[in-house]
Amino acid sequence: MAKKHFCYLILSLIITACSTNPYKSTEKVYDQQLKTLENQITSKEAKPIPAITPVVIDTTYAAQLGIVKDTLSKTGSTYLLNGVNTEWIGTVNFNLRKPSFIIIHHTAQDSIQQTIKTFTLTKTQVSAHYIISENGKVVQMLNDYLRAWHAGASTWGKNTDINSSSIGIELDNNGFKPFTEAQISSLVALLTKLKKDYNIPTQNILGHSDIAPGRKQDPSALFPWKTLAEKGFGIWPDEVLEEAPFDFKIEPALRIIGYNTKNLSAAIMAFKLHYIQTDVTPTLDRKTIDTIYSIYKKQIQ
Repeated sequence: MAKKHFCYLILSLIITACSTNPYKSTEKVYDQQLKTLENQITSKEAKPIPAITPVVIDTTYAAQLGIVKDTLSKTGSTYLLNGVNTEWIGTVNFNLRKPSFIIIHHTAQDSIQQTIKTFTLTKTQVSAHYIISENGKVVQMLNDYLRAWHAGASTWGKNTDINSSSIGIELDNNGFKPFTEAQISSLVALLTKLKKDYNIPTQNILGHSDIAPGRKQDPSALFPWKTLAEKGFGIWPDEVLEEAPFDFKIEPALRIIGYNTKNLSAAIMAFKLHYIQTDVTPTLDRKTIDTIYSIYKKQIQ
């Protein structure tokens, strides 16, 4: 009886294997769309960014890197721990994921060449999508749709994996000197393009210090956040600060803005590094409290 049952099982498997795939037509559409998206992310040609003031796009470094094309691959059956294999049926409704944050850094290194070397060594385990040199040259090192390793262990609000949802921009600056006019001009031009391309919310353009309080201090207090906010990249407190209500709570307000407040002093310092800059201590004076209130109101609007 067992032998007869086994024969029926084998016969059933043979019939199934020989039957026509009912999803053949949609699988073909899936493969075509996958190929289209693969072609989209493997394009490495230099592309123009909007001209705010004269901007130089440098492709020399990218050409020297010997870039290996990014690839997409079709998945298959996956074995689960309970002994079940997943069945693969490709959908026809999909696209590439888009970033929703832009994180700005300074390199804390001596030259753009040094940073490029850092990002092309496996042992460093760090990268970014773009680097902007002091003279305004822009080097792209990773497709916008792909995940760079620039944010590390960072959070913003409930987002605990910033690398997966952001574009990282590194500015060639050691952290102790002003950013150049050409550099900021190129940054504004690049932000103009990225914000439009991916519909990135104004308040989601942040600094590394914002998403990693106490661990990171970049970009430095010399970074012109106010100038960027005036051009639509990030938010800035009101010129005339409204006095915060007497029952205004600092910790939940900072948390609602997006800061990780497990170390409240570090969160206050990170906030001041971005929005006050002339004082980056954890002291909660009247100006700091009213500035937090101003940004809090803008964040919840």
